[in-house]
Amino acid sequence: MELDWQGWLTLAVVVLSLVAMIREVAAPDLVMMAGLFVLAATGVLTPAETFSGFANPALAAVGALFIVSAGLRETGALELVTTRLFNGARGERSGILRISGPVAIFSAFLNNAPIVAMMTPVVSGWSRRLGVSASRLLIPLSYASILGSITTVIGTSTTLTVAALVTDAGMEELGFFELLPVGLPLALVGIVYLVLVAPRLLPDRQEPAEYVGEHRREYTAMMLVEPNCPLAGQTVTEAGLRQLPGLFLVEIDRSGHILTPVGPDQMIRAGDRLVFAGVVSTIVELQRIRGLSAVTEADIPAPTERSARLVEAVVSLSSPLIGRSIRDASFRTVYDAAVVAVHRNAERVQGKIGEIVLRAGDTLLLQTAPGFMRAHRNSPDFYLTTEVPEHQPLRHDRAWVAGIILVAMVACSALGVLDISVAAFIAAGALIGTRCISGQAARSSVGWQILIVIGAGLGIAAAMEKTGAARALATLITGSVGAIGPLATLAVVYAATLLMAEMLHHNAAVALMFPVAMAAAAQQGADPRPFVIAVAVAGCLAFASPVTYQTHLIVYGPGGYRFADFVRIGLPLDLICAALAVAVIPLIWSF
Repeated sequence: MELDWQGWLTLAVVVLSLVAMIREVAAPDLVMMAGLFVLAATGVLTPAETFSGFANPALAAVGALFIVSAGLRETGALELVTTRLFNGARGERSGILRISGPVAIFSAFLNNAPIVAMMTPVVSGWSRRLGVSASRLLIPLSYASILGSITTVIGTSTTLTVAALVTDAGMEELGFFELLPVGLPLALVGIVYLVLVAPRLLPDRQEPAEYVGEHRREYTAMMLVEPNCPLAGQTVTEAGLRQLPGLFLVEIDRSGHILTPVGPDQMIRAGDRLVFAGVVSTIVELQRIRGLSAVTEADIPAPTERSARLVEAVVSLSSPLIGRSIRDASFRTVYDAAVVAVHRNAERVQGKIGEIVLRAGDTLLLQTAPGFMRAHRNSPDFYLTTEVPEHQPLRHDRAWVAGIILVAMVACSALGVLDISVAAFIAAGALIGTRCISGQAARSSVGWQILIVIGAGLGIAAAMEKTGAARALATLITGSVGAIGPLATLAVVYAATLLMAEMLHHNAAVALMFPVAMAAAAQQGADPRPFVIAVAVAGCLAFASPVTYQTHLIVYGPGGYRFADFVRIGLPLDLICAALAVAVIPLIWSF
C-alpha cells in the first residue's frame, strides 16, 4: 500500500522513537512527547488530535489510582493483611506461594508498582526469617504483581492504556473483568511456575550490606509494645524480630526485669520495652509497626503526629549537654524534641534513653516539630543536624476507612454504577477527605512520567491510524503469515507486542502496537477484539527485561540481581504465557 509523506513521516517518528528508547537516549516520556510534537509541528495532527490523549478518561483513571494505592500504603492497610498472610511459611516454596497469591490479588485492583515498593522491605525481612536470601523471593514478588494485574482492566496502567485506545477507536469499552477469562488461567499457571520451576533458576546472592557492622552507625533505641500491637502474644521469631536487616534485639525490659540474651522462643507481651541496636533505616521501619512506639528520654512513648520529623544531630564539643543525662538536661523542654535513639562510635550505649550521659560526638536520633531544623541548623550545641528522609508514621487508625473506600470503588466500577475514571477520582477524593492521605502526599504519589507516556502514545497511535502507517506496518509484520489465517496473525501480533514490551516502556509498546493490531484484524476480515486483547496481555506479561517495567526495577537492587537473572527466569515464563494466551484468546473472543 502506498503512503503519502505524512504516512512516511509518521513511520519515521515511530521507528526513531523505538531506537531512541532502546538506546536510552532519553526517558520514555521525553521521547514520546518529542515524537508527538514533531507530528503536531508538521501538521500531521491537529492541535485537538495532538492533545486528545491527555483528555482520555482512562489516563485520568490511572492518575487517580496512583493516589488510591498511596492511600492504602499510607494507612498500612495492605501491610496489615499481607503480614498476617505471610505468617506460617516454613520454606522457600511455601514463602513464594504465600507471597504470590496475596500480591496477585491486590495487583488486580491497585497499581502494582506501589504494592511492590511497599512489599519489598517486608519480603526482604521475611526472607531472613525463613533463612533464605532475598534474591530467592523478590523476583517472584515482581512477577506475581504483574500476573495479578492482567485479571482486571484497572490492574495496571498498561491495560488502562488499551482501554483508552479501545474507546477512541469507537469499539465497545473493555469491561472491568473482561480480561479475567484469559488473565486468571495465566495468573494461575504463572504462580505454579514461580513455585515449582523458578526456585531452580533463581540466584542465591547476599543482599547489599545492610547489617550492623563496625563501620555502620549503630543506634540504641527502646520500643514499647502497646496493647494493640500485633506482636503481643507472639514469639520473637514469629514477630519477625530475629535477623532484621541492620538490627539486633538486645534485651527486653519487662516491668523492670531485664531479659537478656533474648531467645528466639521468648514470648513478647503487651507493656514490654524492647531494646534494639541497629541502623537508622530499620529503626524508622520499626516505628511504622502498629502499636510499637519509640520510648523517649521521659520514659514515655514518643508522639506520632503526622507533622513530626526525624532528625539526626551530633553533639558538639561546646554543647551544654555534655556530661549530663538526657533527662537531667531537660532535652524535650529546651529543644522541643524527643530523643528516641543514641549512637556512640564503636560502643553500644547501655541503659534507658533518659539515663544516658552524653558525650561530645554522640549522634542523637530525634523526633522533632517541623521547625526544629530551621531553629537549630546553626546551633553551637550541635555539629550537624540532618533530617532523615522518607520518615512518616502510618495512619493505622485509618486503615479500615481506606479498605472500605477501595471496596466501594471496585464494586461501583465492576457493577457499572460508575465509570472507572469517575469511581477512581471519587475514591481518591474520599481518601484525602478522610485524612487517609494528605494532599501533598497524594500529589507526590502520581506517576507523572507514566501519564505523559500514555497521553503521548495515544496521540501517536491516532497519527498512525489517520495516515495509514498502521496498515502499512501491519502488512509488513503479518505479511508472511497472513495467508495461514487469523490465528497465525494473532500469534505474530502477540510476539511483536511482547518484543516491544521487553525493549520499551510497556505503555509505549501497547500504544504503538494497537493500531497495527487493528489493521491486521481488518486485513484478515476478523473481529479486532481478540487482537486487542492479545496486545493488552502481551504488553503486560513481559518478564525477561528488568529495565522496562517499574516492579522489576524496584526489586533489582535489593535482590542483588543481574540482567541475566531476569532473562533466565523471565524468558521461559514469557514463552509459557504466550503459548497459553494465543490458545485461550480465540476461545473467548472469536475471530
